[in-house]
Amino acid sequence: MSVEDKQAIADLFLLTDKPVIYVANVEEASVITGNEYVNQLKSAVKAENAQVIILCAAIESQIAELEPEERLMFLQEYGLQESGLNRLIRASYELLDLITYFTAGVQEVRAW
Repeated sequence: MSVEDKQAIADLFLLTDKPVIYVANVEEASVITGNEYVNQLKSAVKAENAQVIILCAAIESQIAELEPEERLMFLQEYGLQESGLNRLIRASYELLDLITYFTAGVQEVRAW
């Protein structure tokens, strides 16, 4: 759509005009490179300019049960830099153009 068309329908808040993230839940062996289904998904949504996040729910479940010190070692065993949850959060912030800022005071420290 042109810029004028987008401005004309901006107050309608159409769901079809919202940005999209697709999350592909794969088996442990495919968590880094994906699999044939992930490739098909990426091909299908290429025209949408949508982002595809690959994660393994089984790995995420195991990460959630670990102590913070053990998480990094666990991720390195799978060749991952960060958890799928963190990648999803980062992608969501980027997609929605959000930022986090911190305030600190005598009574509380808060992230907004």
